[in-house]
Amino acid sequence: MKVIEMKLVGDINPKTKMPYATATICRHHNSEYITVTIHSPSLLADDLEHKAKADNSGDVFSMAEYLQYHLDGCHGTNSMVHEYYRILEYFMD
Repeated sequence: MKVIEMKLVGDINPKTKMPYATATICRHHNSEYITVTIHSPSLLADDLEHKAKADNSGDVFSMAEYLQYHLDGCHGTNSMVHEYYRILEYFMD
């Protein structure tokens, strides 16, 4: 079994009563990269896209930090980032 796509919803912003952001994580068949697309009501431009090499744990950890910041709406602790890293491990080599 392989996970090829996952959607996440971030924490709720108390001011707007909407999530800070949502994210789609995917890894297409035979792709070397995990792709994260951030969808946020606060972004004026298009969605943000970030790619990480699926066989590089440092690159994937950086992606976990990116996800945590956008979905939680703040810079998180190491344990908060590791929650996202564990999700991204489903997409790694």
